[in-house]
Amino acid sequence: MREILRRSPFESTIYLGDNARAPYGVRGDDEVRRFSIQALDALVRRNVKALVVACNTSTSVALGDFRRRYDLPVLGVVRPGAAAAALATRNRRVGVIATPATVRSRAYFNAIKDENPAVEVYEHATPTLVPLVEAGMLSGSEVEEAVRQAVAPLLGERNEDGDFIFPLPPSARIDTLLLGCTHYPLLTTILRKSVGDSVAIVDSATATASSLAELLSVNALESPGTTRGTAADAGMAGHEAPNETAAVPVHFQLTTGDVELFRAVAERMFGEAFPDVERVDLEAGLS
Repeated sequence: MREILRRSPFESTIYLGDNARAPYGVRGDDEVRRFSIQALDALVRRNVKALVVACNTSTSVALGDFRRRYDLPVLGVVRPGAAAAALATRNRRVGVIATPATVRSRAYFNAIKDENPAVEVYEHATPTLVPLVEAGMLSGSEVEEAVRQAVAPLLGERNEDGDFIFPLPPSARIDTLLLGCTHYPLLTTILRKSVGDSVAIVDSATATASSLAELLSVNALESPGTTRGTAADAGMAGHEAPNETAAVPVHFQLTTGDVELFRAVAERMFGEAFPDVERVDLEAGLS
């Protein structure tokens, strides 16, 4: 959401967090699919013009189902992140940390291979990190140790038999770490300490925000006042700056969980930008 607002400041947004049933990453595929469709149905009923499935697990498990269900653009977070990682790696070895469901789907493995078949992809489930972020634990010795243990197998840790958990010789370590869960970027500072400066850390947020802007442009869905081209040259690539008055964006936040807890997190991340938080009941289809 932060990257979308930065990239597309004139767009209004409705953000729905299924906090009552999170995390999705440890659930079965059928349950993830059912919960996700309930959430997306609730957004579609509010007359949105595009959907961003800002959950790696949901994207991995059922993006194709979503695109068949809704007659509007649906963007996931896997493909943009995979493309960014394939471009970032120099030695063609990418590590992916994600939830068990995302790893089980092999969505990142396949997406990165689609971008560049020569890239070696090492996926590793790190379920201990999501609860830390959900609890607001983003620093401290306990978090640092949890992160260190989570990424150690991708950095040459050996098991009790003395064998490398991932079959990489010491001279061929990953040089790119893809954060395959939307919670993980909040731990970037600690992740950087664990993996070192020689490993590029890629998250899908920036790439997804850029993909969304392009998707809206291609489908002529941009909000009035959106500048085409670049800030320096609005007429770039033959486009002209629009004449219409810029829209005043409106932002709504919805949660299935505790409103006050959600509001506290939103204020930490966005300040006073999102004063309106509403609770929704997805099972009943009512708000």
